[in-house]
Amino acid sequence: MRPSEGGVTLRVRVKPRASRNALEGTREGALLVRLVSPPAEGQANAALISFIAGALRIAPSHVRLIRGHKAREKVLQLSGVSRADVIGLLSPEDRG
Repeated sequence: MRPSEGGVTLRVRVKPRASRNALEGTREGALLVRLVSPPAEGQANAALISFIAGALRIAPSHVRLIRGHKAREKVLQLSGVSRADVIGLLSPEDRG
């Protein structure tokens, strides 16, 4: 996670076709996210944007996929949030 103009960039590793949408912690500096959606035709990318926006309580338009459109490892640009907001997302007591 790195600060950027107006927000932060966040590395994410996606596991599509999971039994439920969930945050699974971090691995090698990337947030692990399980998604129900399949990786076909951008469905997992759209689900990821929606899931992260909901978790951070921001509009989906504030989450932009900037790298990894066809890969499991992705980079998101999050606008209107701070590094502390994203760290709060990772804290287990906030996910309960």
